[in-house]
Amino acid sequence: MNQKFDDFLETSVLIDETHYQEGFRIGYAAGLVSGKEEGRKLGLNMGFQVGEELGFYRSCLDVWIAAAHINHNAFSDRMKKNLEQMAALLSSYPMEDPENEQIQEIMGKIRLKFRIITASFLGVKLEYEGRSKSQKQGIEYL
Repeated sequence: MNQKFDDFLETSVLIDETHYQEGFRIGYAAGLVSGKEEGRKLGLNMGFQVGEELGFYRSCLDVWIAAAHINHNAFSDRMKKNLEQMAALLSSYPMEDPENEQIQEIMGKIRLKFRIITASFLGVKLEYEGRSKSQKQGIEYL
């Protein structure tokens, strides 16, 4: 009778272990699927935000360059040099290589150059502030 009791306990332990393993396998597979979906959404959102910020800086630069072409005396030579440097920084941003290790460093240089141009040469405090709250909610549905 002791043997039957031991067999019963062993079977119970094996069933428990089997259910544990099966639950882990199913949960792991579901986690991979949901993790990829969350990663895709986050990547899309972050990529959009970076593109929007770069577009803001590029559009400001384009306006300043257009103003310099219309009126050659609108900006000093130092300002024109800073505009060229900003254009070079924007062109050097690795749009096609998001895993580039220098991406944050380049973005930091772009932001700094923008602040230098707006504060030192234009005498204004102009900053990229991101999207408004209503616009942020709209992108989450992509």
